[in-house]
Amino acid sequence: MSNLETTSAEFACAATPADGIEMLHPREVPLGGPRAMLVRRTLPQRARSLIGAWCFVDHYGPHDIGRDGGMDVPPHPHTGLQTATWLFRGRIEHRDSGGAHALVRPGELNLMTAGAGICHSEVSVDAAAAPMLHGVQLWVALPDSARHTARAFHHFAPEPTALPGATALLFLGELAGHRSPVPSFTPLLGAQVDLHPRSELALEVDPAFEHGVLCDRGAVRLDGTALGIGELGYQGPGRMVLALTNTGDSPARVLVLGGVPFGEELVLWWNFIGRSHDEVAEYRRRWQDGDDQFGAVSGYRGRLERLPAPPLPPVRLRSRRAGRG
Repeated sequence: MSNLETTSAEFACAATPADGIEMLHPREVPLGGPRAMLVRRTLPQRARSLIGAWCFVDHYGPHDIGRDGGMDVPPHPHTGLQTATWLFRGRIEHRDSGGAHALVRPGELNLMTAGAGICHSEVSVDAAAAPMLHGVQLWVALPDSARHTARAFHHFAPEPTALPGATALLFLGELAGHRSPVPSFTPLLGAQVDLHPRSELALEVDPAFEHGVLCDRGAVRLDGTALGIGELGYQGPGRMVLALTNTGDSPARVLVLGGVPFGEELVLWWNFIGRSHDEVAEYRRRWQDGDDQFGAVSGYRGRLERLPAPPLPPVRLRSRRAGRG
């Protein structure tokens, strides 16, 4: 998925600790299409830019494709990251310059590695069979040792894991004695957890990880702190349990993201991750010039041949305190 903001802000990203549960509130961002589907973005933001290597979280839907318009994101570039698409409802057609052409379906991970450069398109499809679009788009920052790796694409459909009062779909990392076969470049956790009505779950986690819990539906509490729909609760490292509670009479659903605090400082602007303002500016120039670094997408039939990059900010990125934007 692309960041379609026309005045994209730059973020200097680094890990920062927090005591207790920190609440990250979403902001609405238009995602394009003729009627600009809105998404709820919780990462990055000024308060916190990373959870482990997770550096971007967009939560969207449910959207009625026929009524509100669907997703049509033209070919756009990425560097230094992986994109992880996870749907609750709907279908999205993915095409990328690494040659991958896939249908993204609910409960199945589609993980694209940009490495040194890739471009891809995303279009909602099958409106008659799947008229609602609902899911999340996530980005993972690549460490310096891997950020120039080759393009790659992984697809994985996890089997449900039964937990006390809940069910989990583990798509990255390890949880409850299960391990995802999808490789990652830093230690990560990614899982959908569905909580039964009036249930409590003490989820054992790696104490070296920091964690985020995104509430998709239901009356959810993280260690006693209520999470609204689209809100992301952050729990710092050093704790062995994520305490999740569904206080409602209906099922609840959350996304659990975790990872070892990311020790490298990054510059995230638009769809690029680099290590300096000049590096990101060079990525932008190459994309605008049609450089072979990003390749080309075959088979996309949409509103634009390719998505142009927004103008760079008029000032250079200034260094900020670790962990803040």
